[in-house]
Amino acid sequence: MADGGEGTAATIARAQGGRMVRVPVRDALGRPSQAEFALVRGLAIIEVATAVGLAQLDPEDRLPLRATTVGVADLVLAALDHGATRLLIGLGGTATNDGGAGLLAGLGARLIYPQAQINDDRPPTPEDLSQLVAVELDGLDSRLGSVEMELACDVTNVLLGPEGASRVFGPQKGASPVDVEVLEAAMGHWADVLEAGAHVRVRDIPGAGAAGGLGAAFFALGAVRRAGVEIVAEEVGLAAALAGADLVLTGEGSIDSQTLGGKTPHGVAQLAKVQVPAVRVCAFGGRVELGPKEGGAVGLDQVVCITPSGMPLAQALERAAENLASAVATTLASAVATTLTQ
Repeated sequence: MADGGEGTAATIARAQGGRMVRVPVRDALGRPSQAEFALVRGLAIIEVATAVGLAQLDPEDRLPLRATTVGVADLVLAALDHGATRLLIGLGGTATNDGGAGLLAGLGARLIYPQAQINDDRPPTPEDLSQLVAVELDGLDSRLGSVEMELACDVTNVLLGPEGASRVFGPQKGASPVDVEVLEAAMGHWADVLEAGAHVRVRDIPGAGAAGGLGAAFFALGAVRRAGVEIVAEEVGLAAALAGADLVLTGEGSIDSQTLGGKTPHGVAQLAKVQVPAVRVCAFGGRVELGPKEGGAVGLDQVVCITPSGMPLAQALERAAENLASAVATTLASAVATTLTQ
């Protein structure tokens, strides 16, 4: 399972007999790089973070004022070149805060600046957007008109304001308090220009602020958003796999308040209880911050921390597989013993 974030493409490809396709892209700073997407017949599953992810950059290169999403356009065009007629886009984890301006430019949109002060051939960055006069979408790749685009995204943040892309996620990407205000102003101007060119108001759509505002650009292209865990559950056939189950095991790196918002364990537990109301769901996490009451409220009957007490983070990451195997074995042995005594 996955929830639209890291691992989504490989998970669906494995479940449906698809393949991973590696292609050249540009990273968040416009430098040559490589990224993968999954191809399952006419469906392409793209994780935007594989091209422009925060984890792809060294700490000193995390510069949101200069970052661009043009690499996401590289992935989309490559998927179209491979015959994709449906795109499933996993949003999240980007180093960018450009509102998807780089994406649209890379797909053929024309961004117009006064008196050609900025080179139209260079991928736009947030620093450029405050000077933007207009955006023309007539030049977008014609294949986009017949492609279905679905966003796997749990984030409901809008583009602007206290819950918008810049103020909520900007600091996580290296933006200083001053940078955050510059980014917010740039996104406000970008929203005005984009909505005028696309003839649709995107700034207030839940999810427009996802991935540094990349959601807003995809909405301008006609994409629709759904909870990532729901999409993946459908694509991998989770409901059928749960039929008749007595016990369901799930997990993620950190089981915390974000889990309650629709992450993998939450989604698995919810579907499991619908399919088999009496089934027992146990979640395993490298770090656990939810108590039994909070977990139980979303269908998690048991939450287990796999990391031995006092183990340093670096060691816990290195031994994650070993710790998981040990925790699962101990938990199942206890469950069997309890059943036998009843």
